[in-house]
Amino acid sequence: MGRHTVAVQVKKPARKFVMSIIGAVAVVAVVGTGVFLWIGGHLDPLLASADAGCSDPQKLVVVADRAIAPAVAEVADEFDRSSEHCVTTEVTPQDSADTSAVLAAGTVDADAWVPESSVWLDRMNATAASLGQPAPVVDAGDSVASTPIVFAAAATDATALASEPVSWARVLRGALPTILPDPEASAASLAGLLALRGHSPADDPRQFAGAMLALGKSIPASTSAAFGALGVGDAPAVVITSEAQVAAYNQEDPAEPLVAAYPADGTVALDYPFVHLTLDKDKRKLLGDFGTALAGARETFAKHGFRDPDGGGKLDLAGVGASGPGAEPARDGAAQLEILRAWSVLTLRSRMLTVIDVSGSMEEPADNGLRRIDVFQQAAMGAMEKFSGEVELGVWLFSTARNGELDYEDVSPIAPLADAAHTQQIAGIIQSLPDRLGGATGLYDTTLAAVKRVRDTYDPDKVNSVLLITDGRNEDENGIDLDTLLAELKKLDDPSKPVPVIMIGFGPDTDLAAMQQIAQVTKGAAYSATKPEDLSTVLVDALSQRSCRPNCG
Repeated sequence: MGRHTVAVQVKKPARKFVMSIIGAVAVVAVVGTGVFLWIGGHLDPLLASADAGCSDPQKLVVVADRAIAPAVAEVADEFDRSSEHCVTTEVTPQDSADTSAVLAAGTVDADAWVPESSVWLDRMNATAASLGQPAPVVDAGDSVASTPIVFAAAATDATALASEPVSWARVLRGALPTILPDPEASAASLAGLLALRGHSPADDPRQFAGAMLALGKSIPASTSAAFGALGVGDAPAVVITSEAQVAAYNQEDPAEPLVAAYPADGTVALDYPFVHLTLDKDKRKLLGDFGTALAGARETFAKHGFRDPDGGGKLDLAGVGASGPGAEPARDGAAQLEILRAWSVLTLRSRMLTVIDVSGSMEEPADNGLRRIDVFQQAAMGAMEKFSGEVELGVWLFSTARNGELDYEDVSPIAPLADAAHTQQIAGIIQSLPDRLGGATGLYDTTLAAVKRVRDTYDPDKVNSVLLITDGRNEDENGIDLDTLLAELKKLDDPSKPVPVIMIGFGPDTDLAAMQQIAQVTKGAAYSATKPEDLSTVLVDALSQRSCRPNCG
């Protein structure tokens, strides 16, 4: 027997660890008894009998991402057997998100780390900065392996999917049902979003934002959960993942095996750098030798579903191609952190009161020949399809003297869209809008009342806001004027309970200057949709720019 042992598999936390980087805020939690066995010196090596002449071996502790840990452990076993040093190398499997967060918090009880991607080093530094900690001192070496980002599909769906090339372009235009495991925890998902953004128009970021909204509508708890959702829907779907994860899944002999579909328009790859964590000179010498052993173990990594660091190498595993797609590693950490922040904003749990203008002018024709209300219906239904079930949405309608002396009518309470009956009610309201038109535009009284309603029912765990769509300017001579509205909104302002008003002016008759003043006071935003096709895009903007207000570019 060799002197190497593999650490006992640690139990996955009962509550998923989530590292969220939004602005300068990060939360680091260590959950589950005994989850991080290597923290604080609690990892007791299960040493095999020492060879004769090696009664006191030096120990190396290497933390490796769960996906690659079995391959690293196999290399470590051979390294300990053949090394000229008296050494035992212990490999601890751990999710890269957990390791990254622990290192950022200043706890370093391991000698080396093999993360799922170099991006975890950037996320580690960002988390450390948000915690007021200095960046951990580490030495990132060369990658030991790589794996391209692919689309995983159920084998039974492979023929149907092959009728049209799978591509990022199809995902962008919503033509390929796609499941994305949470990029907060999966470097494969985050790298997939980087590839997706690379195929979206640089001059129109709304398309990428819209695609992320659609992907965030349902976020599986894990990659395994995402795989389990394949092959059960009406239409063939794919999961954004890595080639190695597909190979590993198939090696478990599942009832429904997977196949890796390689994006026709190119892809990116995950790298697995060998990162030195210790400053001990003797151990760093040993780690240098172990790094050399990892670099020379390409056949071992291939057996576990990983490509060479440069993307080359042959695989002989079920569900994946023999040769790789020649993908470049996704090493642009800054770009991936930017995407992650945008994702965090887009998938925030929202609580929104939508206020819709149903004045008589909404019956007038738009530039495309449809009535304004028809154009709004189409845009609203498209936006509804992008909302996740965790979004809470309510609907008011407004025009002058809509509800007795009031200019507004509460037609649907703010409630979760996960409630199918509530979602169906809102869809019915949108469909009935043409039959509800009449009156003038009672804009200012309605805006003030909407802000008060959201503030009175404020939920501190969600993003609370008012989304108001109008095709005109205030026409209520019996209501408050703009100056009074602005003054009242300033009185209501509470930084601890922000209620931004997002206003969308639709058509040529809107008062954009007044809307901008209202948005500025509430730290919201004002948009002008002068053409029918603009309405859908500004609805995406209204959702995607929540993190930058009031200074969005």
